[in-house]
Amino acid sequence: MIPSKKSKMSPTEYLEIEREATYKSEFFDGEMFAMAGGSFRHNIIKDNLFLELGNRLKGSPFRPISSDQRILVSAAGLYTYPDIVVLCGQPIFDARDKDTLTNPTAIIEVLSPTTERYDRGDKFRNYQKIDSLKEYVMVYQDEPLCERFVRQEDGSWALVSFVGLSASLVFTSVSASIPLADVYAGVTFPDGQLQ
Repeated sequence: MIPSKKSKMSPTEYLEIEREATYKSEFFDGEMFAMAGGSFRHNIIKDNLFLELGNRLKGSPFRPISSDQRILVSAAGLYTYPDIVVLCGQPIFDARDKDTLTNPTAIIEVLSPTTERYDRGDKFRNYQKIDSLKEYVMVYQDEPLCERFVRQEDGSWALVSFVGLSASLVFTSVSASIPLADVYAGVTFPDGQLQ
């Protein structure tokens, strides 16, 4: 017997299922991947950062959008839900779906033990294919640490780390600087230290 080949789903089929689904799924290379919910600490950090960014960007052409916003990395065929997306100006949507954003300016991911390797590796390599993307930020849950990657003129990505509760996360694609003490407000770290 010859094993049957698993048929791949089309992006259109994925979007039809996703519209009716009660949970979010990512899509890549013909397959859907259900997303797990974030931990309490993950959600506190994400919400703190989203609120702080929103306050700082109010009245500007930049808008933070929370984790319910699906984006498409057109060059890779990846549909995904970053923790936070920052948009500059008018949104550009996927031709197949008017709610799938294709032109983020910045993407922020709060790292989880189960997703960190993916967020740093394949996902980041795919994000780099988004022409509009200028900045990618990874935020740690277990310690006050943020890593910011900024696209350079030559297409490379420069890393700057912001470490400790006295540091501030400084964005380059938008006019915003957020103290890590505010990012991690209300978070209890694994060592029992409460911020």
